[in-house]
Amino acid sequence: MAGPGGAAAPLVLYHWTQSFSSQKVRLAIAEKALTCEEHDVNLPLSEHNEPWFMRLNASGEVPVLIHGENIICEATQIIDYLEATFVDEEVPKLMPEEGSMYYPRVQHYRELLDSLPMDAYTHGCILHPELTVDSMIPAYATSRIRSQISNTESELKKLAEENPDLQDAYIAKQKRLKSKLLDHDNIKYLKKILDELEKVLDQVETELQRRNEETPEDGSQPWLCGEFFSLADVSLAVTLHRLKFLGLARRNWGNGKRPNLEAYYERVLKRKAFHKVLGHVNNILISAVLPTAFRVAKKRAPRVLGTTVMDLSVLLGRTELSTRCQWSSRACL
Repeated sequence: MAGPGGAAAPLVLYHWTQSFSSQKVRLAIAEKALTCEEHDVNLPLSEHNEPWFMRLNASGEVPVLIHGENIICEATQIIDYLEATFVDEEVPKLMPEEGSMYYPRVQHYRELLDSLPMDAYTHGCILHPELTVDSMIPAYATSRIRSQISNTESELKKLAEENPDLQDAYIAKQKRLKSKLLDHDNIKYLKKILDELEKVLDQVETELQRRNEETPEDGSQPWLCGEFFSLADVSLAVTLHRLKFLGLARRNWGNGKRPNLEAYYERVLKRKAFHKVLGHVNNILISAVLPTAFRVAKKRAPRVLGTTVMDLSVLLGRTELSTRCQWSSRACL
């Protein structure tokens, strides 16, 4: 059931085109053929750390969806919200009915793929290019990203001092960043999670083989969990595209290794919604690790339906911040 404003209320998405989580949400929106107003929150320019965005989502992370009076943060919650809200028969469903034989299958692979630490893979491959083969990341990005990390920590500290009402949120984000990046620069940890990735992809390869074996020889080709494209496919498609960019494709599929996965990725690249959302992303994803390419004047807080995002938070009666977002008229309270 839709929240206040109903399903007919405009959808507004705050995202970053090169953000992995944002890409999953944008692909789900495209697959469901929903109309959505999109605004890029420029991560290399640290727009996600600006007060107007931190007031929208105290964790300071993209994506964030606004629908009527609902504010939903975090990719999984946004996608679940879209599935639960837009139930018109003309809107494609990406999740089978609960209770059907397909539901646990889709949910299992979706959760399995979403559990992969993609931010660690991304930062780890930038900081340790020796782990990759045919990476699309330029060699000089390593020193740039280390400099950016250092600058971000000092920037968050300064913003905490300048915005007392957001001090706890900024300090919490600074601690999370420092903790994560210690792991992302740890070569032993990176090798461990890359081994875990292999095991997950082995499961996916086996599941794709099952689909091929149970599909009649009528020319139809199944997706991960059946003949339909599901939320499990959204997660898998975006994951494979990111692995390709990072230089982790050749070690995981191709040249006879995981042939079902290789064929699946080639099919995904030709899918209309995927091409619309991600067809050219790897060509410009390098910008995500080169903030100097974006050194232009920062934008003011964007406007939504005639009011700024900052004003919107006041209109919704938000009086305190939390990093958890819920499906309610006062989400992200």
